[in-house]
Amino acid sequence: MNTLLVVGALIIFTCIFLNKVSSRLGIPVLLLFILLGVLLGWHDEVPLEVTKFSGDICTIALIFIMFYGGFGTNWKSAKPVALESGLLATIGVALTAGLVGVFCHFALGWGWVEGMIMGSVISSTDAASVFSILRTRKMGLKNNTAPMLEIESGSNDPCSYMLTAVMLSVLGGTASGGHVVWMIFSQLGFGALGGILIAQGAAFILKKFTLPKGFDLMFIVAVSVLGYALPSLIGGNGYLSVYIIGIILGNYEFKGRKGLVIFFDGVTTFMQILIFFILGYIAHPTNLPNVILPAIIIFLFITLIARPVAVSSILAPFRKYPAKQLGLVSFVGLRGVASIVFAIMTLTSGLPLEHEIFDIVFCIVLISIALQGSLIPWAAKAFKMNDQNADVMRTFSDFNEHSELSFGKVRIPAGGVWDNQMVKDLILPENIKLLMLFRDGKKIITKGNTQLLAGDEVIFCSKAYENATDADIREHPISMNSVGIGKKIKDYPKKDNSYIVMVRRGDEQIIPDGDTVLQRGDVLYLLNADDS
Repeated sequence: MNTLLVVGALIIFTCIFLNKVSSRLGIPVLLLFILLGVLLGWHDEVPLEVTKFSGDICTIALIFIMFYGGFGTNWKSAKPVALESGLLATIGVALTAGLVGVFCHFALGWGWVEGMIMGSVISSTDAASVFSILRTRKMGLKNNTAPMLEIESGSNDPCSYMLTAVMLSVLGGTASGGHVVWMIFSQLGFGALGGILIAQGAAFILKKFTLPKGFDLMFIVAVSVLGYALPSLIGGNGYLSVYIIGIILGNYEFKGRKGLVIFFDGVTTFMQILIFFILGYIAHPTNLPNVILPAIIIFLFITLIARPVAVSSILAPFRKYPAKQLGLVSFVGLRGVASIVFAIMTLTSGLPLEHEIFDIVFCIVLISIALQGSLIPWAAKAFKMNDQNADVMRTFSDFNEHSELSFGKVRIPAGGVWDNQMVKDLILPENIKLLMLFRDGKKIITKGNTQLLAGDEVIFCSKAYENATDADIREHPISMNSVGIGKKIKDYPKKDNSYIVMVRRGDEQIIPDGDTVLQRGDVLYLLNADDS
């Protein structure tokens, strides 16, 4: 046991070192993880039990990768291209799988079913690789290309999984026409419905209860696992469910959300490393000479024909995407984590296969990561799709548009200390600046000689508080029979170490003063200080 722990720790340290080496040499780090797995697991054949165990680990890893694919998505940025991305993730995947299946049958002489299995396994693009390249290279792209790629690559794995499961059942002789229709319906219907219901239930709990620090993380992890397992038990697509849960919770405001995004970013990186390492470990290096040629041929067909045809067929009818954008979207179709997991499914299915699909996928992933991954920045430049003014981080939910600034608004009362004063005469604390004011419906940029008048609404900015989590703000609804109803805030009974910073009244948010009268249904936001 101790030996295994030491070996595991050494592998993690090696992965960290390889990440540094890859960034300096320009080699995709995932390629190095695959090669590390090959070196540590060099053998002719892996026992079936080890392969099945590896498949289970990869399935669990893919759950968290799928969850973070949704959780880390900024829906506000992704919404304008959600329809196009959704079509690419469903119809686009089906078209790619079908074209590859037809190609394998006519060009390579494969049977129809095995050709379609090959197409299904390799039809989805790798979300984690796309995210990593966009983030690390800070690739701002024109015309909402970055969020489109993010949504598509993050959501197309469920469709690929569904197609793989259907085709394996066809190969096994257990799928009639009605059974296939039911599988598709249950996969999509139960998967989507399960994801929505579980996410809404989790959001309700997060809203009604303040979980202790650390328990919120445990709660989200449990929700992710449940989101996969529960729909899967009734025939639903667990990966689709988990992705939907991630989208909903990732864009739902609750305390500690940004910290969870950072945590799952790290977890996803580790899970991705784990899957690629396992791929190298259970691969059959001695089989590579036999599969390298068909792997190269299939890779070229996907990259140069199948993917471009699928992308163009879906995006061209919208008439707002130029050919250069279609070219870049077509090129950024990396094969990776999901294809590995689904290829392992073919190994553990126990079904007779004439062709080494897993080994072919192994080679395709190697080529895709090594070649396409390295050439994406070049492709963006070649297609003239780089946008220096675009911030790719806006497509992720941990992006904060004003991370170092905080904005506020004050209304100048008649007779107040600012009434009839010029901005240059105000004594303001350090790091506070008046930006503009609203007067009679007009927006005025404030300057030194701008005179403030009663009724002006002044917008100011200040440096954001870096340790915002130290501000312990909690909600306190006023109950129907509360003694505070009808009282002014200055008369409301509260502890000496708490302060009412805001009152929510229906859809209205009120910054109160001592004379604000509380009403039935108000929700108080209390700032708690340390006990004296």
